[in-house]
Amino acid sequence: MRRAAVFIKEHKQFSFLAFLALLLILMAILAQYIAPFSPYESNLTNAFKPPNEVNWLGTDKLGRDMLSRIIYGLRVSLTASLVLVVVVFVIGTILGTVAGFYGGILDGIIMRISDMMISFPGMVLAIAVAGIAGASVTNAMVALAAVSWTKYARLARSLALKIRHKDYIYAAQLMGTRNLDILRQHLIPNALPTLIVTGAADMGTMILELAGLSFLGFGAQPPLAEWGLMLNEGRAYMFDCPWLMIFPGIAICAVVVVFNLLGDCLRDILDPRQL
Repeated sequence: MRRAAVFIKEHKQFSFLAFLALLLILMAILAQYIAPFSPYESNLTNAFKPPNEVNWLGTDKLGRDMLSRIIYGLRVSLTASLVLVVVVFVIGTILGTVAGFYGGILDGIIMRISDMMISFPGMVLAIAVAGIAGASVTNAMVALAAVSWTKYARLARSLALKIRHKDYIYAAQLMGTRNLDILRQHLIPNALPTLIVTGAADMGTMILELAGLSFLGFGAQPPLAEWGLMLNEGRAYMFDCPWLMIFPGIAICAVVVVFNLLGDCLRDILDPRQL
C-alpha cells in the first residue's frame, strides 16, 4: 500500500488518467446496469426529442435513448479496439522479433510484406478489405489488423536488432541457450516496454479508425449501438437535431484523449532516461 501511495504521489497525472480509463472500462462492462433504457427499443412517438429530464441526451429517429446508446457504444468501441490492439501487437511483435533476431531470408520476406502493406494508404486499404469482406465490426477489425501490424513488426525488428548485440545475448549463446529461449527470456522482455507504450497510445487511434469505417458504412451496421454509426445516422439531421451528432462526437473525443494521454504518461514512466 505504501508503494502504491508513493507511486500515485509521484505520477499523479498517470494515476488520474488510469483511473479514468478504468472507469470507462467499468462503464462498458456494466453498461446494461448503467444505461437507463434499452439502446435498441424503438418508440416512434418519442422520435427526435431534444435533451430533457427523461432522455438526458435526447432521442434518435426511432425514439431510442441517446444516452443508453452512447453507453452501449462505449462497450462496442472499447472491446473492438482492445481486441484489435492485442491482435496486431502479438502478430507484429512476434514477426518483427523473429525477423530482427534471425535475419536472412526470413527477415527479407517479413519486411518486404511489411513494405508492401505500408506502400498503400492505411485507411484506403482498410476500406478496400472491409468492402470486399462485407460491412461488419468483425470485418472492419480484420481490415484494420491487416494494415496495422506492420508498425509493430518494424518497431520490434529495430529493437531486436539493437538488443541482439548486447553482451548478455552473446553470453547466453556461449552457454548454449537455445534461440527460442533467448527470444523468450531476454529479447522479447526487453523490447516489451516500448511496444506496450505504442499499444497503449494506439487504443485511441483504433477507436477513431473503427468509428471512421462505421461512419463510412464499412463497419457496424444498424441497429448496433456504435459511435461511428450513430454519427452516420445523425448526419442527415445535423441542423435540425444536432444532439444526434454532438454527443457521440464528444464521447469519441473524450475517450480518445484519455487513452492518448495515458499512453504519453506511460511512455514517460517506462522511458529508461527517467530512471
